[in-house]
Amino acid sequence: MSHTSAEMYELKKKVEELKKIRGRATELVSLYIPAGYDLNKVMQQLREEYGTAQNIKSKSTRKNVLGALERAMQHLKLYRQTPPNGLALFVGNVSEQEGVSDIQVFAIVPPEPINVRLYRCDQTFVTEPLEEMLRVKEAYGLITVEKNESTIGILRGKKIDVVDDLRSTVPGKTRAGGQSARRYERIREQETHEFMKRIAEHANNAFLPLLEKGELKGIIIGGPGPTKEEFVEGDYLHHELRKKIIGVVDISYHGEYGLRELVEKASDILAEQEAVKERKLIQNFFKHLVKDTGLITYGEKEIRKALEMGAVDTLLISEGYDKIRAKVKCNACGWEELKTMRESEFDTFKKQIKTCPKCGSQNLSFEKWEVAEELIKMAEDIGANVEIISLDTDEGQQFFRAFGGLGAFLRYKLQ
Repeated sequence: MSHTSAEMYELKKKVEELKKIRGRATELVSLYIPAGYDLNKVMQQLREEYGTAQNIKSKSTRKNVLGALERAMQHLKLYRQTPPNGLALFVGNVSEQEGVSDIQVFAIVPPEPINVRLYRCDQTFVTEPLEEMLRVKEAYGLITVEKNESTIGILRGKKIDVVDDLRSTVPGKTRAGGQSARRYERIREQETHEFMKRIAEHANNAFLPLLEKGELKGIIIGGPGPTKEEFVEGDYLHHELRKKIIGVVDISYHGEYGLRELVEKASDILAEQEAVKERKLIQNFFKHLVKDTGLITYGEKEIRKALEMGAVDTLLISEGYDKIRAKVKCNACGWEELKTMRESEFDTFKKQIKTCPKCGSQNLSFEKWEVAEELIKMAEDIGANVEIISLDTDEGQQFFRAFGGLGAFLRYKLQ
């Protein structure tokens, strides 16, 4: 199942949070458990690491490592088995105040299967496997075509997988004249036709499942001569796949090198695909705004209301949006207040409210969470789409500046 841009956005935010944390020594524990891995073996390893950590000379480091391992083992007891995509666990002292211990657990079940088994205790958390997932994009089909050979591959992010390497029995050109030459040429054309049918059959088998899952974003075809155009113009590929052809380029190599050259030559096409989709989305948003159709809204308050009513069709969130939701609650009388602010304003918010304005109690509790994650969850609960808008295009920049990075297409007009 393909992951959504919302899942990737949430993962990106979590990774950014983890990367900011620094240990005073090698005391931050990172644990990656692949899907299907026996949790009992993980617990056994952590117990062994706990025994080893008893020998750490530094008292504070020893305390923090042992505390992290204890919390990790406690957390793993919450699982009967490893989650379907595996589990990434990050545990350690996040306190910035020397001598003060604040052991926190960050558990991430990623949108893609974890394929690495890792335990590390370091000054920073190990986030590279999760960052690799963020780099992986949806799939592009790759086909190199020549008279006598073809290579079919799939591009995901920067990784190219060779699916098929085909060879034909098409004979070379002949210098013979007369009827035999014409007969030879007909045989050659028939062999070429059959080979192209075989290429298409293999490409259909490789790409149609991706199309059905919504993962196939486009197909790029390359080759050194006119054969690639013959393949594109001929009725060989499945009709739905033909609609997905986004580029035909000249390349010199074949095989895996040919696929790499194909991706390199089509780099502008690939980059433009993402940008075009985003531009169309934002241009459509502005069009509704200018025509005052009543089918868009913007601003956190308005979007929150539309989500609560189930009226949002597509939620748009800029990568640059970084507001948090802060809540203060009186534990004596139940009074509470909610505010949206920047992360940097949270400490000031806490200092400003010393007592409950309703009953005067000082027994207050504070909490905070990201607005974007909350809105994404609300959108998913009503079956709305979520699109994350980058800051890489002029339209994306304009959306962020003009609307603060929040907008929505509506299913119907709001009264």
